[in-house]
Amino acid sequence: MRREYPAVPVIAVGAIIRHQDRLLLIRRDKEPARGYWTFPGGAVELGESLEDAVRREVLEETGLHVELGDVAAVIDRVDRDEAGTVRYHYIIVDYHARPVGGVLQPGSDVSDARWVNLEDLGRLEVTANARKLARELLGDCGGS
Repeated sequence: MRREYPAVPVIAVGAIIRHQDRLLLIRRDKEPARGYWTFPGGAVELGESLEDAVRREVLEETGLHVELGDVAAVIDRVDRDEAGTVRYHYIIVDYHARPVGGVLQPGSDVSDARWVNLEDLGRLEVTANARKLARELLGDCGGS
């Protein structure tokens, strides 16, 4: 399935992993949003359940095993090129999750993975959706 200029939206998942007053973010090393910090996740593979996809993506990107909770958010992300043609279209289902094992280490398709608190968010280049969700979860509903 083509991710850039797709014929249909790509179904993807993400994990909002919380530990005490911190959330786990990864720095993307591939488009879309290369270089930006966001929650770990990726595309669902054919025949894979959403929950299995979340666990697989988190393990691949962070080295952590997670236990999943409820759905946290559903995001319809459409990025268009200069001509207005859809370049990327993702439907992302984000789950609440908590770490239950493994060792935090960035995987091959991320350049970094780290625990961040509310103060850290202001110093990182975070995607708009991840920043909004992170601020809400960490207790700061104001700010940009």
